[in-house]
Amino acid sequence: MSVAVVVEAPGRHRIAEHTPRDPRPGEALVAVHAVGVCGSDREVYRGNRPEGYIRYPLTPGHEWSGTVRAVGAGVPGALVGRKAVGEGFRNCQVCARCHAGETTLCTAGYEETGFTQPGAMAGTLTLPARLLHVLPEDADLTAAALLEPAACVAAAALKAAARPGERVGVVGTGTLGMLAVRFLRAVSPAELLVVGTGREREAPARSFGASDFRLTGEELPDDLDVVIEAAGSASAARTAAALLRRGGRLVLTGIPAPGAGGLDPTALVVRQLEVHTVFGAPPAAWAHAVRVFGAGLLDPLPLVTHELPLTEFAQAMELVGAGDPKVGKVLLRP
Repeated sequence: MSVAVVVEAPGRHRIAEHTPRDPRPGEALVAVHAVGVCGSDREVYRGNRPEGYIRYPLTPGHEWSGTVRAVGAGVPGALVGRKAVGEGFRNCQVCARCHAGETTLCTAGYEETGFTQPGAMAGTLTLPARLLHVLPEDADLTAAALLEPAACVAAAALKAAARPGERVGVVGTGTLGMLAVRFLRAVSPAELLVVGTGREREAPARSFGASDFRLTGEELPDDLDVVIEAAGSASAARTAAALLRRGGRLVLTGIPAPGAGGLDPTALVVRQLEVHTVFGAPPAAWAHAVRVFGAGLLDPLPLVTHELPLTEFAQAMELVGAGDPKVGKVLLRP
């Protein structure tokens, strides 16, 4: 019997029998192989997701990989049997922002798989086929379950536009931080500094390509060309900005809790810093992440430390929220 996780309301969930929904015209039915658990899923469970960005009851799961099992009318039949991942934002495709390729800024309103639409913590997922990104036939679907956070980091890397020989840095040592290290290493920087809060993250950072690792309390440089912030802590943005030279480029990806310290506007102007932000990933970033993954330049599998069945959803929530540095990426398997 196929099952699904259903979060009825904050703090309350059940494991329910799952019946696949046949794809309508323009849709595809995917058999889920694995689904990643991230901090935003914990927000869904705890009830502190911002209003308008959640709709209960809900099956969570926006980081996933799987195999296309069926397609609806108007969708190429060649997709059936292909390994795939998929975008989460259910954009309208007709507003000005969508036409510009900025689908995460769709003006039709926010809709996203696993938050306002049924997610992948189930045996199958039915979604618009246009959101699919097909993988190579020999792709490792367990590793591919991390391509959603990789796409978000790809969006940051594209905005950072790091060039070979530049001095770059990453603030944050979680999944996003390590993926950012991998993307930045691919452009052959002269130096790649990772800043974290615990020494136990140094070895993973170096294995992913960091040339230097320092703790937030240690002496830090102030002359890097590019920094990607991927921590989301209250002080991460300020720490990241302080690492930059005048005219440096900063990309913020973490979403801190309300009340977090912001950037000093005077310092931004005087130092002429170029600041970008990322919320989700547009199609170009997804395509970039999938291309890099398919070329063998990105292997996120070492980030996975736990694989659990869907029935152990509660344990997965505990692992993600425990703050244990030994806990990396947690995957659920249908």
